[in-house]
Parts: sequence; structure tokens; C-alpha cells
Amino acid sequence: MTDLQHDLPDGMVEWIAGVGGGEITRLERHVARREAWVVDITRPDGSVLPCFLRLEREPVGLDSATSLLKETKIIEALWATSVPVPLVHGRNDALSCTLFERVRGRSDIDKLTDKRQQRAVMEDFIRVMARMHTLDLDELGLAPYLAHVPTTAREAALNEVDLALKQWEEFLASYTDPLITYAVDWLRRNAPTTVERISLVQGDTGPVNFMFDGDEVSAVIDLEWGHYADPLEDLGNFCVREFWNPSGGLDGLFHLYEQESGITYSKFAAQYYRVQQNVRGMIPIHAVTVHAHPRESVAWFLCYRYVGDRATCESIAEAAGITVARPEMPSNAGQKDILADAAVYTVEHDVEPHLTNLFAKSRANDVMVLVQVMDRKRRFGATLAEIECDELGELLGVRPADQATGFAELDAAIRASSLDDAAVITYLTRRAYRDEWLYAPAVALYPERVWSKLDE
Repeated sequence: MTDLQHDLPDGMVEWIAGVGGGEITRLERHVARREAWVVDITRPDGSVLPCFLRLEREPVGLDSATSLLKETKIIEALWATSVPVPLVHGRNDALSCTLFERVRGRSDIDKLTDKRQQRAVMEDFIRVMARMHTLDLDELGLAPYLAHVPTTAREAALNEVDLALKQWEEFLASYTDPLITYAVDWLRRNAPTTVERISLVQGDTGPVNFMFDGDEVSAVIDLEWGHYADPLEDLGNFCVREFWNPSGGLDGLFHLYEQESGITYSKFAAQYYRVQQNVRGMIPIHAVTVHAHPRESVAWFLCYRYVGDRATCESIAEAAGITVARPEMPSNAGQKDILADAAVYTVEHDVEPHLTNLFAKSRANDVMVLVQVMDRKRRFGATLAEIECDELGELLGVRPADQATGFAELDAAIRASSLDDAAVITYLTRRAYRDEWLYAPAVALYPERVWSKLDE
């Protein structure tokens, strides 16, 4: 077997080679939020089997909002339908890994410069999503693998939120954030009261979570958040993906979805499910940034957290009909830190240019981002904390002794429903703008992200 550089669990490489019926001749860590590996298996006849390995270092059960086993079963079920998905070459429950086909095409629709092609692919994916939402659930046979089957509109809207809260209850028992508390409360108070049907939804659907070749979708990928729900949830999910990966906007796409699926489109439902998707993702993202394992790409998670928090606030504000102006930011740059500058220069000029492995280059960039973030927190953290205390004092009626106390008091007031919605939304949005500014080096990984206009 070729000398392979990896840190995969014992026995996994041998299992992969056995499934592929040959020798592993390529094994590279994929640059992504979830751990994955690009694999080539060369068979005795000289043919090469291109594969994609997904694994869970700590196995996640079917009672979780995300599960590789669940994703595998969904993909296997969809293989027999008109929804294009990768072939599952093999699944190993003991090693908690799945070997998928590496599908033809590309996923970076946001990078297309041909706007005609970009629009054609987006429309084709809408048609694929419409077909998926109208599949017969009994024929799919996924009931044993999906945690909940909603029976009411409220369950359809909140089951996955409740599942996320349950999954992360240990973390949330010792961690509070006023935005999480308010957003969950807002979702409960504004949950849809009607639903046309229950569908299998991707749960994290839209740009970059499908492959395309030419003008057509070649495969839907990343189905770990798949579940049964209101099909309109995927429209909100689609908005979130397009927010992070701008792909020509949403104009007319949801009316096309209504035409293709026969399911009535609702603008408020799209707004509601934008928030729902963000909240489901917000909780584990906050957890990673607070208790990150060194293996995690913390710089990226900081970006997801602070851009995502701002996006959540903006979406709630839009749905509530509230306009919030961006606050002014501190102008004093603070004292320069020669150590931080030296660290960034060393990585940028002496280390990163000499790296050839894409994952290693990404991690080197992460180091630069983290050093720059630490430096900004040193320079601006105290000033911003004072601003938070001032604005919390206006909201709560009494200025808190410090920022942490103020956040705890705001959290308690939200739980007690003792504050005006508009005032809370305004404060949380202003705070999110400040946090995004403070973490600017991480935010630059996904710069200038804005919500695309929704169909009326």
C-alpha cells in the first residue's frame, strides 16, 4: 500500500481499501467544517475509484439533529428516486464512517462568472428540491432513522429546534446568550399554524450543498440535517445557504418552487425558517467557539458565529418590521502589539508560501486570523464592554456592573417576557454589529454577506 499520511482511526484505511477492492493511492484531508477525506482507490485492472470519506470521531446517535448514519440512510433511500445523490460504496458502523462516491462536477456555484449558467443551475436545483418535497414518505422507509415525525404545524416548525436544545442541553446548562434565548422564544411565539404537508427536507439546503455539472445538478450532498418537516423550511434553509454563498439572488426562485411542487409559497414562512435554521446552527457553533477542540477550525467557527448572529438579528428584525441602524464603532486603534504583528508576518511570509497541502495552508491562515482576533480583543474589548453596559442600562433601566452581569440580567428579562420586543431586537442587532466588527479578521473569511431579497 502507498505510504499514506493520515491520522485516521485504526482499521479505517484497511476497510476503505477493502470496500474499493484495491489500493489507496490518494488520501487527502478535505478542507471543510466537517471532517472528510478525498480518496482514490486504484484497482488491480488499473481503474481508479474516486471516493469521498466521511467519519465521526465521536459517533452521533440517531436521536441527534445531525448524524452520519442518518445521512447515509437518507442518501441510500434517495438513490432509488428522481433526486440525484452520491452512491454509497460502504458503511462501517463500528468505525462510524461512510465511503461515498465522489460525484462528477463541482459545488462552488457562488464562484461561477457565467450568470446564465448560475441561474440555470439554481433553477434546476429548485426543481430537484420540489421533487424531493413531494416524495411519498412511506415508500422512502426512513421512519426508523429519523428521530421525529411531526403531526402538527407547530411540531413541524419546532421539532428540530427542540432536538437541538436537547442535544446541547449540557452545554446550555452552563452557558447563556441573550440572542439564543430570545430567538428560541421568538420562534415559539411565531410558529406557523398551518402546514400543507410533511416532507423529507434536506435541512441545510442550497448553494454549495449540491454538486452540478454544466447546467444541471449532479447530486444533492450534505444531508446530515435531513428530517421530516414543513417543506417551506427548506426555503428558509435555502436563503441561509445563499446568504453565505451568494449565487445570483433569489428573485423568482420561490415562485418557481410553488409552480413545480404545488406547495404554496409564503414570504413569512421563508423569513421564519431563515431564523429557525440559524438558531439550530447557532447553538453548536457557539459551543465550538466556547469549548473548541484544537482539531476544529476555530477561525471559521468564529466567522460562522458572528456573521450568523448578525444575520439572525437582521432576519428577526425584518420579519418584525423593525429597521436597525449600524452603530458607530470605536475609532481609537489602540497600542500596536509587535508580538502579534511578528506572528502574523512569520506565518504569512515564511510559512504559508512554502506549504503545498491545501488543508495545511488553510490551517496556517487560521493561525493568522486567530492572532489578529486576539489582538483586536486586546485593543477594543474593554471599550466595547463599556458600550454594552451603557446600552444595557438603557434597556434594563439600571446600568449593570459589568458586561457579563448585564447579559445575564438581559437573559433573565427575556425569559420573564418583561421587555418590549422592538427594544430587545434593536439592542441585540446593535450588539451583533459590534461583535462582527470586533471579530473582523475571522469575518473576512465570508466578507460582506447580506440577505437576498425574498419573493413577495
